[in-house]
Amino acid sequence: MSATRPTSGPRVVAVGGGHGLAASLRAVRRYAGTIDAVVTVADDGGSTGRLRAAAQRPAPGDLRKCLVALADPGSRLAAAMEHRFDAGELAGHAFGNLLILALAESGGELVPALDEVARLIGAEGRVLPATTEVVALCAQLRGHDTVEGQVAIGDRADVSTVSLDPPDPPACPEAIGAIGAADQIVLGPGSLYTSVLAAVAVPGIGAALADCTAQVVYVCNLRPQIPETAGYGVGDHVAALERHGIRPDVVLYDPSSIGDAEGVPGAVPVEVARPSGLAHDPERLGDALAARWEAARGATVTGDA
Repeated sequence: MSATRPTSGPRVVAVGGGHGLAASLRAVRRYAGTIDAVVTVADDGGSTGRLRAAAQRPAPGDLRKCLVALADPGSRLAAAMEHRFDAGELAGHAFGNLLILALAESGGELVPALDEVARLIGAEGRVLPATTEVVALCAQLRGHDTVEGQVAIGDRADVSTVSLDPPDPPACPEAIGAIGAADQIVLGPGSLYTSVLAAVAVPGIGAALADCTAQVVYVCNLRPQIPETAGYGVGDHVAALERHGIRPDVVLYDPSSIGDAEGVPGAVPVEVARPSGLAHDPERLGDALAARWEAARGATVTGDA
């Protein structure tokens, strides 16, 4: 894959977390010239949550997933990063989480640690945290109550908005720079509140996205995530983005799996699911994202002429 990826394509930044962001990165690497991932560090479950609590470091799990998604397919180290120990004190921990944490602690900084892992696994792009501070995800519920913690929020069906504690963590400067230099921003797919908007909740990241000149594309989930987005259609997803100050130029959705796109600005129906319908197909999604970029570039050229 690395031998055939374009070197003159657009500068693409993918924002979010979890398996959804990893899926976007596998699609983006098919057409992008440069790739940056801006990743939430608010996860508090599993191995990531245990390490975060023990070391008081930003959660490494979503960062690991993104590094692996961008890795050289032949990298044995990248494959080992997904290995989970099954016995003893390390039971449940992913090796990649430990590697990221060890490099960050020994060197003192998270971004250089991620860059070093990227070098070791031959990653085609850069993985950046939304913030390098330890943060907790908080949610304002529709009934005006609040709940704290990524796992707890994912178990709610009545989230209105999300924010962070502390409320104003500094955004990663390299992430802000990547967003400002991007040609295309890809948000989603993935857990709407606990992955995509968890990254946007860093005030500097949200402001950079709101002010950027890049084409902003939201990739809608294939189906509701129960209970977090139970009953959501395309319009509900976009309304949630707008409550957080994000107004995408394009909304990609697969009409075979999600509806309610009538009247949604920029909504584009496209088949992007795997044959099983359970996950996004990297080839289909990559082609759809590339087509949106080409359409935007063509419109810009025509307008300039």
